[in-house]
Amino acid sequence: MRRTSRTVASWYLCGDMQVSHSAALWRDFPELAAGVVAADGITAEAVVDARVAAFCGAAESRLANGSESDLPEIQAWRRTFGRLGLKPTQYRCASEALLRRLRKEGVLPRIHPLIDLCNAISMAFAIPVAVLDRDEIADPLEIRYADGTEDYETFAGEIEHPEPGEVTFADGANRSHARRWCNRQSGASAVRDRTSSVLIVAEALHASAAADMERLVETLAREISAAWDVTPRTALLTADAPRFDV
Repeated sequence: MRRTSRTVASWYLCGDMQVSHSAALWRDFPELAAGVVAADGITAEAVVDARVAAFCGAAESRLANGSESDLPEIQAWRRTFGRLGLKPTQYRCASEALLRRLRKEGVLPRIHPLIDLCNAISMAFAIPVAVLDRDEIADPLEIRYADGTEDYETFAGEIEHPEPGEVTFADGANRSHARRWCNRQSGASAVRDRTSSVLIVAEALHASAAADMERLVETLAREISAAWDVTPRTALLTADAPRFDV
């Protein structure tokens, strides 16, 4: 196993992949609860329509008496973005953006069975869920403050650089796989039809985040197992339980 020279407060090993949050993030956001799911054997042929519809229905029920901005999970991310110097109405966490689109349009476009399923679960829990192609990530992957030298590839193939101090998912090749923490993922590690191995990271900061994250990870693992007949590996990362070995 390769070790990163950075000081980390948590790590998750999946094959030869190490995933962690930096010590600085745990220091600044001790309320953070994170979940990791790794799975192999993913294909684009799985049928998930019924499950997607069920989770979208759960999300719509949560929106019946208000907007996504009223949900405690979203409010916590808005406060976090504010602390990071971001305008919450300009840069939204991924789950808020999905819920907002669902509320306005009533439906989301289908992309890939795993993405569709994870998006629906993300909306039902109002918690951001990042789904990454593990084969496109250089070991190790660290969620940390950017130094501004990282390369971020957009879905159009253009290269950007995160702002110094911005939270990003940075890999061993100094590539950034997310902008503004959970605002926008990279095209470099996006799940495509050829994807077979995935890494899923979910993060929350609201008052009941720890309990909700446990339920979310269990739900992701159960649904992936049922749809692809595989056995996902899971981890819960918190400030009090910073290490998990597989």
